[in-house]
Amino acid sequence: MNTIQINTQTKLSDLIKAYPQLRNRLSEVNPKFKMLSTPMGNIMIPKTTVQDMIERSSMSEEDLINVITNLISEIENTKEIINEPEWFSKISSFKKMDVRNAQGNFFPSLREQAAKMQTGEGLEIIQKFEPLPLYEVMDGLGFERLTKQISENEWHVYFYRTTIDEKGMEIPFRPAALLNFPMIDEELGNVAVNFWDLTWNDKKRYLPYETRLLLSLTNAVGAGRMRQATRELVKAYIHGIDSQALDDVFELLAWNQGIGYFASEIGSSTLFKAYKHIKNREKAGTEREKICSELMEKFGESNPDVKV
Repeated sequence: MNTIQINTQTKLSDLIKAYPQLRNRLSEVNPKFKMLSTPMGNIMIPKTTVQDMIERSSMSEEDLINVITNLISEIENTKEIINEPEWFSKISSFKKMDVRNAQGNFFPSLREQAAKMQTGEGLEIIQKFEPLPLYEVMDGLGFERLTKQISENEWHVYFYRTTIDEKGMEIPFRPAALLNFPMIDEELGNVAVNFWDLTWNDKKRYLPYETRLLLSLTNAVGAGRMRQATRELVKAYIHGIDSQALDDVFELLAWNQGIGYFASEIGSSTLFKAYKHIKNREKAGTEREKICSELMEKFGESNPDVKV
């Protein structure tokens, strides 16, 4: 039975917390609500009221409230629930990591712990924002996941290991610098993480991921951000870019930045050291998988010229 009083001041976040299915169901009645299911929706929902929805959708107050009321009735009558996997009954045994007040980059130690877990074991992460940067690496290590938002600034993600894939250790974590923003302001942390997710993971992106990494690399060099450029090079190579593509990139950098700048700044940078490592190891006949592991070790977060 619906116990929420719906009026123009009702918060959308309260409605979705009580009836999570509303987030997707609202797009069925008005296409302007489709963005609620995007990363940008995570930013908008906590601030949105029914009045805001009226203004955005151009629906009348009566029509919108009737739509919401009817959707809630359908959800209650059909007893829709969030599909929980069978392993969710085991979460009481999961190792819990509350990183809401963690200082610095906890990703490396988290990955080490996750890599040591056996199939059938799990990990619960608690964070102030949806920890989107974790997902690809944990997927690669063989974990399934279920995400639940408890409140505006509390997210619980349950990771359950179904297979063991050591290659997942070669997938670099997403920007650790994102963890700095919630220290300044929790809302800013949400904005930063969701902006990153929209930029890199949204299905509307046209260029291949590897190409966008190379563009980001060159943009970072142009802005003098060699740490970022190095990370983009490592990610691009690990994600399958051919070293010949890197040859083209550095040739264009020499052309666009100038021979003098290239010789004094780029040629002596950690970025170029990572590039030379790839070329030298390939020339020596080293397997690509081994080179990827070496890049993670030598040019990952443990390197003071790369970490953030």
